Amino acid sequence: MRFVDFLRTSVLLFAGAATALGMVAVAGANANDDTAALVFAVCWWSIATVGGLWLGSRMAPSPGIERLLASARATNTLPEVEPGSVIFTRLWPLGVGTVVAGGIAFLLPQPAAIAAGYALGAALTWRRQASAVQAIEDRDGVRFHMDKTSPFGPPKLIRTPWARKIEPAGVTPA
Repeated sequence: MRFVDFLRTSVLLFAGAATALGMVAVAGANANDDTAALVFAVCWWSIATVGGLWLGSRMAPSPGIERLLASARATNTLPEVEPGSVIFTRLWPLGVGTVVAGGIAFLLPQPAAIAAGYALGAALTWRRQASAVQAIEDRDGVRFHMDKTSPFGPPKLIRTPWARKIEPAGVTPA
């Protein structure tokens, strides 16, 4: 699976988890007539939104993604395309956290509200990372793919050659 596609999928899954957790947190707080939990949730989501927008505002890769790209193993063969297993292997904590926090939301809406804020902040922080990695791929004439790793270990990338984008002399890009 291409790393750019993984980043885009991650943003969508985090945003979906934030939406689902927000809905069950509001429903749980409403069922318990807990206005303090609703006020807390709205404040926390506002902080997470502002923080995510601020952290994700730059068009360069984050330092962690820069290190991951720099440590990519070079190869001339394309890896196997297994998007389902890559997404499951790398994002299983998001699924477990969403199910657990959402499952107890009608008893305790606060964990779901906190998890929703985290997922919202993460989605907004990573929203431009795929574009930044795509720009590096186009500049360097490479493609980054996710390597098979342990679900508990750090992710690793594979760098494969690709077509390099060359601008004509004297023409500025639009």
